Amino acid sequence: MANTFTQIYIQIIFAVESRASLIKDQWREELHKYITGIIQNHGHKLIVINSVENHIHIFIGMKPRQSLSDLLKNIKEYSSKWINQNKFVLGHFKWQAGFGAFSYSHSQINTVVKYIQNQKQHHAKKSFQREYIEFLEKFGVEYSTQYIFKDIE
Repeated sequence: MANTFTQIYIQIIFAVESRASLIKDQWREELHKYITGIIQNHGHKLIVINSVENHIHIFIGMKPRQSLSDLLKNIKEYSSKWINQNKFVLGHFKWQAGFGAFSYSHSQINTVVKYIQNQKQHHAKKSFQREYIEFLEKFGVEYSTQYIFKDIE
């Protein structure tokens, strides 16, 4: 769109189904590159991406041409297919339904980047569940744990 100027920074967090520890070091970087391609192909700017065994953080400069839900649907769908086609896990890989998305100002970019880059060290001290609830509470998002931490039935 001509004459459209935006500054939209979003941190996205989502988990492997049932928070299973399936993202392995052997293919983690390939996954990050694959997801980076999806984001860039949709016209958004990847700022940083990092994951640990059971979840992923993505920080983007988002363009308003696509809804966040549509972008996440594509990221999850295509990356799941890619993981399964490459047989990186035994059985079937799937991302958990839903995601967390949190907006930031330009002045917060460096802080968010450092936080995402240090996920391994961060999660040596704090579980994903605790981290996620802290994000929801910090940003004033109402939630129910029965939905955000749903296990496979």
